[in-house]
Amino acid sequence: MQEYDVIIIGSGLGGLLCANILAEEGYKICVLEKNQQIGGNLQTFVRDRVIFDTGVHYLGGLGEGENLNRFFNYFGIMDKLKLEKMDENGFDIVTFEDDNIEYPYAQGYENFIRVLSAKFPAEKEAIKKYCEKIQSVCSRFPLYNLQNGESYNSDSELLQTNAKDFIASLTKNEKLQNVLAGTNLLYAGIGERTPFYIHALVVNSYILSAWRMVDGGSQIAKLLAKNIRKYGGEILKRHEVKQLKFEGDEICSAELTNGKSVKGKLFISNAHPLTTLELLEKGKVRKSYYTRFKSLENSVSAFSLYLVFKKNKVKYERRNYYHFKRNDVWSVTNYKENEWPLNYGAFMVSTSKANDFAEGMAVLTYMKFDEVKQWANTCSTVSQPYFRGEDYEDFKRIKSELLIDELEKKFPGIRENIKAYYTSTPLSYRDYIATPEGSMYGIVKDCFDPLKTMVPARTKVKNLFFTGQNLHFHGVLGVTVSAFVTCSEILGLNYLLDKIKAKETQGK
Repeated sequence: MQEYDVIIIGSGLGGLLCANILAEEGYKICVLEKNQQIGGNLQTFVRDRVIFDTGVHYLGGLGEGENLNRFFNYFGIMDKLKLEKMDENGFDIVTFEDDNIEYPYAQGYENFIRVLSAKFPAEKEAIKKYCEKIQSVCSRFPLYNLQNGESYNSDSELLQTNAKDFIASLTKNEKLQNVLAGTNLLYAGIGERTPFYIHALVVNSYILSAWRMVDGGSQIAKLLAKNIRKYGGEILKRHEVKQLKFEGDEICSAELTNGKSVKGKLFISNAHPLTTLELLEKGKVRKSYYTRFKSLENSVSAFSLYLVFKKNKVKYERRNYYHFKRNDVWSVTNYKENEWPLNYGAFMVSTSKANDFAEGMAVLTYMKFDEVKQWANTCSTVSQPYFRGEDYEDFKRIKSELLIDELEKKFPGIRENIKAYYTSTPLSYRDYIATPEGSMYGIVKDCFDPLKTMVPARTKVKNLFFTGQNLHFHGVLGVTVSAFVTCSEILGLNYLLDKIKAKETQGK
């Protein structure tokens, strides 16, 4: 039986980053991935020669000296990424069905204020206060800014400030309120529960700078995998963990569905905490610990529509669109089936084939798992394909046509320029990413009970650690921060931050 210093369950971004950090420090690493492709939400797929992202449609904070740029420089991948900077005067556009005006998010805070104030001339002061508050909140999260400092867990005011209520306190202009919260698809915002700090941490990085990954986000996973192997680590695909075996109170090995076992000293799970705990031998953690995670609500899932355009028909734009049927952006997660879809995000595909026309577009909207529950007992991935039946295919076709109808209202003529389309549902997210019911962003953060919804990296099992989007906040930046938190439990946070600073000094 192979033996490693650290076994990492799942090759999503969090798992790959932890593997990089620890492999570089000399730990013998093994990453176990159940699917054929590594990367979790970084995965891409190709249809009709068009590369589509499954999860990472754009990134923020990659400008010189910005936080994600500094993290990626530490990993040695920043200068190898193929990037395209989005429209500086409108990288995100918020729109509403009953309103022909397009409301842009511009890059850079001064520019953001200037551009949006042009749409709301009487609200410049409110927009300025909004920007100041975002920057103030982000400054109170030390590791977000690659600094060590006092934990924010004890800051009740910060954790309990509600996003919807705070934005409403800045202005009585309801349209502006909805515009400022108009990209909440990025964190599945719930009006009465989402903390403002989640809104701030996510939105801030994009306002600093917004970028598309040319030819897809899987390049991040490939570069990190190359590093891991360079440092002697292993990545085993199609190696699904069936159970974590114990010797005494510590995990000693991972038993796999293929009959093999892999032995380790430390274990890091990039899987959802509940999914991880279900891998443990029964009785190895208190029932109350398991029940705590079982009781936590997970964010809503999504239906994704991937459009392949006819050649030279749809003009390429370096901007995304967040569109709403109603003037209430906070209510769309709780839709009624007969009014779906209430919103969508539209993201054009960035390709290295220089062209003024778009090859494709990914369109995302919320979808509750209940809508696909009748097929919940099926599982289908590339490595284990399964035909869920004609009724499932009919369901996807009906939903696709409804979503295209909505796109046609905003982008007249788009239907006739679609060559083909493909879809994914909450079942796809569940089967590929292993999140309960296909949850987009894992555990819901709640301003009314913030500590309950925070997941520490250290678990109740001495040699088991969590990493990934459930720890602090999600997205590429959130998961990167969480990976450092996890590895700091093993190496020490000051040590890691000193390593980053030392590499930055060497690079100058």
